[in-house]
Amino acid sequence: MRVVIAAAGTGGHINPGIAIANKIKEKEPNSEFIFIGTNRGLENDLVPRAGYNLKTIDAHGIQRKLTLENFKNLYATFKSIKEARNILEEFKPDVVVGTGGYICVPVVMSAKKLNIPVVLHESNAFPGVAVKLFKKKADKILVGFEDAKNRLENASNVVVTGNPIKIKKLALTEAQKNEIKNELGIKSEKPIVLVFGGSQGAQSINRSFIEIIVNKKNKNYQIVWAAGPGQYDEIKSQLSEVNVDINNIENVKIVPYIYNMEEVMNTCDMVVCRSGAMTITEVSVVGKPAIFIPFPYATENHQEYNARVLEKVGAAKIILDKDLNSEILENTIEKMVRDKSKLKKMGENATKVAMQNVEDRIYKEIKEVVK
Repeated sequence: MRVVIAAAGTGGHINPGIAIANKIKEKEPNSEFIFIGTNRGLENDLVPRAGYNLKTIDAHGIQRKLTLENFKNLYATFKSIKEARNILEEFKPDVVVGTGGYICVPVVMSAKKLNIPVVLHESNAFPGVAVKLFKKKADKILVGFEDAKNRLENASNVVVTGNPIKIKKLALTEAQKNEIKNELGIKSEKPIVLVFGGSQGAQSINRSFIEIIVNKKNKNYQIVWAAGPGQYDEIKSQLSEVNVDINNIENVKIVPYIYNMEEVMNTCDMVVCRSGAMTITEVSVVGKPAIFIPFPYATENHQEYNARVLEKVGAAKIILDKDLNSEILENTIEKMVRDKSKLKKMGENATKVAMQNVEDRIYKEIKEVVK
């Protein structure tokens, strides 16, 4: 199979594209791939790192306001339709797969003009503009959540497949969990709250946890905080200003990045994080209770819609960013970790929205379109 995958910007768009390519390659080793992105996003790191060829075009997201910059971006994106068409004409793919975002607009428009089948994958519970724009022109739209299907009205080609992710549920023994805790340098007897700080937009979460840590409010639980490379030094500096050594805090482990996230997520008792589509999916697959703090500036507020998916089944609490402070966050965590039976039930509820064999489902739908 010859496949073009349009994926750009963030890991939430790019990683599903890579996972889809990996599954096709597993099923059909002789397949050939080209990713189409821009020269600005994470695709420039993630796609070559995954072993795939990346072609770039000058496409841009369009803001909903009248500015000179917006007109320039609109003009560049319009011109990028020809760039995308040239790539498709040269490569002659059997199918174009788009994982949402602005990159899909010129690529899908070009594919339809060339009569190339198009499959779109939408990872968020609230479909983005590109997917809604092409909901009748795409041969199939694959969605991560049932809620997304319900929001694509008058589209008869929507299939709920789930989101492809790297993190899976592990059957860890207590001995294995204790070993993971030892490696992190934390105790085995206290509940573990796993925090994703993120590399952008997490200032409110950072501020709240810093106050919890400085005031030693987490006596009944431990915090394992993946602050993100972009935030770690800033957090270290803020703690240092109040004479707190980031490497020596009782019941707290703060690191720039957790490389064995699958093991740590399976070991922790609950998570506190933003609510991107991939995170929501990982939490549901592993089966962990969560406190979600949706990124308030996400396009069309899709992170809140994502979080509501797990809140609806009794698996998560939501604190809106505008309402977040250390007192509200600490009280919410404290209530959850105290009630172990409820915490366990929330984790079980999370698995209710988890889809199994996601990559196989997606591969099956793509094959049907190619045939």
